[in-house]
Amino acid sequence: MKITRRLLPVLGDQLSFNLASLQGLDTKSDTVLLAEVMEEASHVPHHPQKITLIFSAMRHFAEALRQRGVQVQYVTLDDPENTGSLPSELRRWQAVMQPDEIHITECGDWRLEQSLKDCGLEIQWHCDSRFLCTRTEFSSWAKGKKQLRMEFFYREMRRKSTLLLNGDGSPVGGAWNFDAENRKALPKNLKPPAPARFTPDAITQDVLALVAKHFTRHYGALDTFDYPVTHADAKALWDYFLDWGLAAFGDYQDAMASEEPFLFHARISAALNIGLLDLRQLCSDVESAYWSGSVALNAAEGFIRQLIGWREYVRGVYWLKMPEYADGNEFSNTRSLPEFYWTGQTKMNCMRQAINQSLQHAYAHHIQRLMVTGNFALLAGIAPSQLCEWYLAIYMDAFDWVELPNTLGMVMHADGGYMGSKPYCASGQYIKRMSDYCRGCAYKVSESTTDDACPFNALYWHFLMRHSDRLRSNHRMGMLYKNLDRMPESKQQALWQRGQQLLAKLDHGESF
Repeated sequence: MKITRRLLPVLGDQLSFNLASLQGLDTKSDTVLLAEVMEEASHVPHHPQKITLIFSAMRHFAEALRQRGVQVQYVTLDDPENTGSLPSELRRWQAVMQPDEIHITECGDWRLEQSLKDCGLEIQWHCDSRFLCTRTEFSSWAKGKKQLRMEFFYREMRRKSTLLLNGDGSPVGGAWNFDAENRKALPKNLKPPAPARFTPDAITQDVLALVAKHFTRHYGALDTFDYPVTHADAKALWDYFLDWGLAAFGDYQDAMASEEPFLFHARISAALNIGLLDLRQLCSDVESAYWSGSVALNAAEGFIRQLIGWREYVRGVYWLKMPEYADGNEFSNTRSLPEFYWTGQTKMNCMRQAINQSLQHAYAHHIQRLMVTGNFALLAGIAPSQLCEWYLAIYMDAFDWVELPNTLGMVMHADGGYMGSKPYCASGQYIKRMSDYCRGCAYKVSESTTDDACPFNALYWHFLMRHSDRLRSNHRMGMLYKNLDRMPESKQQALWQRGQQLLAKLDHGESF
């Protein structure tokens, strides 16, 4: 007699009790399957802390399900019968358990979802209800539009969620977006709160040992792991941010500071992306903080915009455009990613700060990713696929649906402007304005063409020069080219020459 009516595989980024495929779960006849597999842990060299987070959270989730009376089959990475991939594990357990049905919630990775669809089993797929906008809804919104813009999508999500709206449906504060009030540099006397830390328990300690044994060639520290791996601890991290971070987040979310990797950021994106936190609850909490007077509108709106605006938007673009989207390379870049991205060994203080904290904590906030490590890769002409692999590997919160559009589209402009209306390029002056990095740097941000000049400066103008034919017609780039055209020919030549020298060093594998 069959005892398994439904087999319910749950992926490592789907650790939510409210997961769509778990609805209506019968504890007597349904079985949940979780499997740690080498293919998902190593198809790019994921940061050891990222692997630790997912495996430990999976093990805690399985235990929580068992405490609720749910039948769980759990496959550890070192199980001798582990076949190494999710499709093969699914086929193995289907043969063993002979379920009547298999139910899976949509994946966050086109590659994985396709491999499961091609595994030869009949699967019933469920929309991922953890998101506000379904794939179908986004496709309908995008239909007929020559170019998409997040701002207009975001307004639709505000209306759908009714967040920060007046009774007549208009936005609180008279505007939909207060991004201009989110860009203040950090004052010297303002000290951010100490980060909330979570001591690894016995389960996490076992996972740390497992990861240390099997992933010795992956870049990144393991001994600094202090992330929440349970729903309760993730909520504690969130509550800490509400109390100590959110109020200042609005003003300083774009700021950067030496030896301050977290500042006023929540650090909850990894927990949210794997299912330990709920999107709707987070937004409700932030809205409540605004209505209670605890935080200003620019903080509440800025945070909510990141979640129901940008996060939902990039997911929509991903599933609308994959798999062709991954091949985008608008500027035909072929240069290899410099080795210092994996080691942090560079004299550029901004890059050293951003990369080393990424290696230490598997974390960097959005401006560090976009305007430091991403900006350098854009200016230097790095192959988009190589930078995408680095971002996917190195960051705790990076899953393909969110990493690829952000990196390939927003950072590298490799999709030809589908994600963003202009390349997000900048000289060292932007970094100086938004951080204290330049004060501790071997290079001079005030110089552009000397041997000790900030590399960002010459590379910025070199980028504009070499892509002039493509970018001059962009209405948002007009002022930049007017500034370039005002320069004496001799200065333009000096900037070009300095840029050529820097790129030649990269081609020869040299750091600077």
